[in-house]
Amino acid sequence: QVQLVESGGGLVQAGGSLTLSCTVSGIIASGNTMDWYRQAPGKEREWVATITPGDWPTYADSVKGRFTISRGNARNTVDLQMNNMNPEDTAVYYCKARRYKQWGRGTQVTVSS
Repeated sequence: QVQLVESGGGLVQAGGSLTLSCTVSGIIASGNTMDWYRQAPGKEREWVATITPGDWPTYADSVKGRFTISRGNARNTVDLQMNNMNPEDTAVYYCKARRYKQWGRGTQVTVSS
């Protein structure tokens, strides 16, 4: 069974940085396309970034140039490095293996102005 656990969220000031991590079990993360999503209060969940099995990243326009998705240093993890953050980045962040239906519980990120 696929399980995903997001961590690393918190409160940061505008212009600051955070790194989120997704710990994956039940599948080999490096062999799967992995996505990060986010859901802001009162809004629909939106796609943020993707990394393919070949480690090719793609990003939503709203985060391009500020966020970096990568395979984590820890085994079977996927990270999301977030720089130059702004209040519009405030959301619950989720990771997902594209082939599978499971979602993690997410991690809250709050950016203060």
